[in-house]
Amino acid sequence: MLRLRTPQRSGRRRVVGGALLATALLTATAAVPATAAVPRAGTTAATVRTDAGTPAYQQVAHFYGAYIDAVSAEGGGSLATALRSFYLTPHLRTELAAWEKRNHADGVLRAQNTPLAFRVTPEDSGAGHTWSTVRLTWSTGKHPTYSYLTVRSDLRSGKISGIGA
Repeated sequence: MLRLRTPQRSGRRRVVGGALLATALLTATAAVPATAAVPRAGTTAATVRTDAGTPAYQQVAHFYGAYIDAVSAEGGGSLATALRSFYLTPHLRTELAAWEKRNHADGVLRAQNTPLAFRVTPEDSGAGHTWSTVRLTWSTGKHPTYSYLTVRSDLRSGKISGIGA
């Protein structure tokens, strides 16, 4: 035990403050391992990517990124179909099939060819849905060409439930 010397009173040494100081030091020492385990500012922990709980606009971005890659690689083959099955509601898939038959184009992209890039911006939410704006880039250079789509997502299921120009 740590003892502090204090001025003498009535001919004897006081050791009262020593017990208090020792208790304070033991408490501080016991707290150090707990604070040492807390990440310090500037340190980032590794994250595991999961789509559960992902904001709807990020789901839309995941879909468009994968879909554009699949259409570019396969020309709309089995991977693009699988992506549609996973990310789109059955009702939307039916609507897209009808739209594609009438317009002879890809209903997800609203075009006959594949864009060079895309960007997703979150918009408003309400009545169990949220909307995102997808900007498709068709050309580069000094004056790039863009088209814009409004994408509706179901908040409950996380699936894309509407695509419009």
